[in-house]
Amino acid sequence: MVCEYGQAMALPVYILNGPNLNSLGLREPAVYGRYTLADIEATCRTTAEQIGLSVEFRQTNHEGVLVDWLHEADAQALGVVLNAGAYTHTSLALQDAVRAIAVPVVEVHLSNIAAREAIRHHSFISPFAAGVIFGLGPRGYLLALEALRAHAADTAE
Repeated sequence: MVCEYGQAMALPVYILNGPNLNSLGLREPAVYGRYTLADIEATCRTTAEQIGLSVEFRQTNHEGVLVDWLHEADAQALGVVLNAGAYTHTSLALQDAVRAIAVPVVEVHLSNIAAREAIRHHSFISPFAAGVIFGLGPRGYLLALEALRAHAADTAE
């Protein structure tokens, strides 16, 4: 595993997206913007390549699938960027999965969840995440990739 820019690290970063994120670009553009999940994926792949990472980009509307992917990431990933969508605010199963894995998880949300409905103010994931980024739109994913790259470099020393 090499941590310098321009050299790919051996393990990918898993970028996991939860329910309704497949509807980006159509769903509540005033909240989430007009970009699609495919737009975010393309930008993440470009940024990852520039900083020496590879990504495994996935989306599901099913809670158990996210749990399975988190368990898979523990053995096969450098870290996880997780936008669990609404499951952030409801899922003890995702909390348990994040707690159970050793790789760092950066929680990401496109919108400013602290400025939205009261139910979105609480995250079951945040207390166990390596970091949390919200309210910065797609840029949050890119910052999460940078953070995981830096974390890998710090732990490799």
